[in-house]
Amino acid sequence: MGPTTSGKSQIAIEIADRFPVEIISVDSAQVYRHMNIGTAKPSDAILQQTPHHLIDLINPDQAYSAAQFCTDALSMMQTISSRNHIPLLVGGTMLYFQALKQGLAVLPAADHQLRKTFEQQALESGWPALHQHLAELDPQTASRIQPTDSQRIQRALEIFYLTQKPMSEILQSEQSFSLPYRTINLALIPSDRSQLHVRIAKRFEQMLGSGLIDEVASIRQKFPQSSSSPSMRCVGYRQTCQYLDREIDSIELHDSGIAATRQLAKRQLTWLRNIKWSDSHVFDCLENQLATNVCRFLHDTMKS
Repeated sequence: MGPTTSGKSQIAIEIADRFPVEIISVDSAQVYRHMNIGTAKPSDAILQQTPHHLIDLINPDQAYSAAQFCTDALSMMQTISSRNHIPLLVGGTMLYFQALKQGLAVLPAADHQLRKTFEQQALESGWPALHQHLAELDPQTASRIQPTDSQRIQRALEIFYLTQKPMSEILQSEQSFSLPYRTINLALIPSDRSQLHVRIAKRFEQMLGSGLIDEVASIRQKFPQSSSSPSMRCVGYRQTCQYLDREIDSIELHDSGIAATRQLAKRQLTWLRNIKWSDSHVFDCLENQLATNVCRFLHDTMKS
């Protein structure tokens, strides 16, 4: 586990070269086909050498949830174990990790009429106003959501109006779930966040140079998408949609894409501090001998 650009994928490949593991992606963006550059999806050459499970599952106009991930991941973990291999879960979607470890609360299905109502209200008064309304109804949930995060604001309000209970209360009462595996939990966390920011800027610039704009334009030609579509809400894709829609210019695309990725990393690090995985082993993702140290740790742990 770790924030974006912490080197999770490379370390996973190093582990796969030395141990009998199979990689399961824990990434809510890499489940989408055609979204390769902006998700930093492994290249075809890497995937041929080291296959990754649970990527390229659905088209960009389809939906995927944490609940579906749990179903797919547990099934794949069982299949991998039956081959006498070890499932290696790798990614930065902390909600998926938490759901797999603790289970999910039973939340109501989406109500399209309610969502249309919230969207109309947002057009009239803006999402920050709806965020303020959420803060009155469910201050705990609102404190964890940015005032401009339309998707999460909408969902939290929807849950309250459907259940007459705050989402935070429902989540606190979620049923316990026991993952039927012994886990070794590895967290890659930077000792210097400013260095992570340098990596983030460099990667986003590489994505732009590698054709991110063309990738998003091609996806939108094949699948009707906007910046508010689930797949296009992913970091980098939302900003590129805004650029293609001429809402921002190329400089704003560059700056907002990097800023959004930094915010994503901040949220991921917050999850890592709060997620209830016991005995997590923390490694500095900036250290020079990271792969060697992680593999040595795993070797010693598996012997015991």
